[in-house]
Amino acid sequence: MALDPTKHADWEIAEEAESRMKTVYELGEQLGLEKEELLPHGHYVAKLDYRKILERLRDRPDGKYVDVTAITPTPLGEGKSTCAMGLVQGLGKRDRSVIGAIRQPSGGPTMNIKGSAAGGGLAQCIPLTPFSLGLTGDINAIMNAHNLGMVALTSRMQHEANYTDEQLAKRNLRRLDIHPKKVEFGWIIDFCAQALRNITIGLGGKMDGFTMQSRFGIAVSSEIMAILAVASDLRDMRERIGKIVVAYDRQDRPVTTADLEVDGAMTAWMVEALNPNLMQTIEGQPVMVHAGPFANIAIGQSSVIADRVALKLADYNVTESGFGVDIGFEKFWNLKCRYSGLKPHCAVVVATIRALKCHGGAPIPVPGKPMPEEYKQENVGWVEEGCKNLVHHIETVKKAGINPVVCINAFYTDTDDEIKAVRRLSEAAGARVALSRHWQYGGDGAIEFADAVIDACEEPNDFRFLYELDTPLGKRIELIAREVYGADGVSYSPEAQAKLKRMEADPDLKDMGTCMVKTHLSLSHDPSLKGVPKGWTLPIRDILTYKGAGFVVPVAGAISLMPGTASDPAYRRIDVDVETGRVKGVF
Repeated sequence: MALDPTKHADWEIAEEAESRMKTVYELGEQLGLEKEELLPHGHYVAKLDYRKILERLRDRPDGKYVDVTAITPTPLGEGKSTCAMGLVQGLGKRDRSVIGAIRQPSGGPTMNIKGSAAGGGLAQCIPLTPFSLGLTGDINAIMNAHNLGMVALTSRMQHEANYTDEQLAKRNLRRLDIHPKKVEFGWIIDFCAQALRNITIGLGGKMDGFTMQSRFGIAVSSEIMAILAVASDLRDMRERIGKIVVAYDRQDRPVTTADLEVDGAMTAWMVEALNPNLMQTIEGQPVMVHAGPFANIAIGQSSVIADRVALKLADYNVTESGFGVDIGFEKFWNLKCRYSGLKPHCAVVVATIRALKCHGGAPIPVPGKPMPEEYKQENVGWVEEGCKNLVHHIETVKKAGINPVVCINAFYTDTDDEIKAVRRLSEAAGARVALSRHWQYGGDGAIEFADAVIDACEEPNDFRFLYELDTPLGKRIELIAREVYGADGVSYSPEAQAKLKRMEADPDLKDMGTCMVKTHLSLSHDPSLKGVPKGWTLPIRDILTYKGAGFVVPVAGAISLMPGTASDPAYRRIDVDVETGRVKGVF
């Protein structure tokens, strides 16, 4: 008997459910896998040999493709992962063959405020501890591959500073003439470490490295993570890693990992990481976990490989995009689907009553502090006003030609009149609506949700991209700002303006996608602006180049690629039972 989520923490529910887990061998049998296609990492976690599976099933038709996204979240999140797991469980209750494909959580949020990304209540991905604390080592591989690139770059800069051209030639090196103020790469670590945003390296003597300003980003913001998300196979990954631009020389020419002759070694770290990870829901449906989160500063999608495998193995693949429609879904739509060639049948827009109240005028919740009392009281007016944000996102999904389903992610404090208001306004905007109580009741609470998605997947759609790749970069940024965010226009810092001009003249960048970096807490660049802000301009302060991933990355507002750790982080409550080795407190 499952624990009551109104009385027990998520980690307690997960721990109890883990006593009834299927082994990876049972999951493999359920999926119809061949023995050599399953690569166990213990009894309850495995990797899947995607090459063998896709080769064996290449002629099998794909299943239905469903993306889970959300309205603009509060700082506490909207429960997309919970809804994705709930939908997988609900489809299971309808006897549908279904696989979830979600992202691996970062150690930064897990040890900070937001927690893991396993879902919650009776709609979770388990086992929780390995899921949250490193899993099979994919993020560690990304850190090693990325930081090896920085080792190669900084050591080359040191050697070029200390040796003549003749001395370099004797060491089988050519001078790359790297400009120390035009280094694009930094270091990465999988924690929120604001003290590492701006650092100086190479202090000491000439044997201690090249002295210069540097920085750390969080691991999942690495271009290597983006490549993992979009790569089609090992050959594609190898080619992409060789195109990564780490710096520019004094003639403003790009210096790549291939120029440093480190691209092969970087790829070597990533070979095993290319295989998706296999886990399960609390109710025993298979879940693939691959690639990473943070759609505000990265692509924030589960991998193309995981989706392709899931679509061959099941009738439904439920994948998930990070944060709201404006951030995660836009990248799913215009980047991931473009690279994969896959067309979704349906997009779920998750909404909570509390977030709608936040967009409608209620006090903004503060992570780590109790929820304001106003959220426990009925206020249909706030909900109706907040639905303007929801309707904005419904309209964006419709611009992609995809059938939208609004999932009201229900809490036991929501009232009937508040729920009726969301139904009425969502249906008026042209979306199906489903109330789902998966958090409290698991798959049994997600039947209405599953039925709505099944119906939406049966209807034809007219999928189309927002822009074509021959659209100039400035026009693309303008389209995203106006059509997805609701901005009046775009402005550029002098540095960004200069980069835009250079990039639009560079034929090598013509076919690259546009991966925006923007706060997830508002449709605008300002996280304090809720609802649907009017009369504002999107400020672009910088534009980065991810040639390996195939992205140009405009950076809007003051957002940082290295989040900070708050004053009351989750690690204060995480501990280990020294008798059993069980980890407690992860949520």
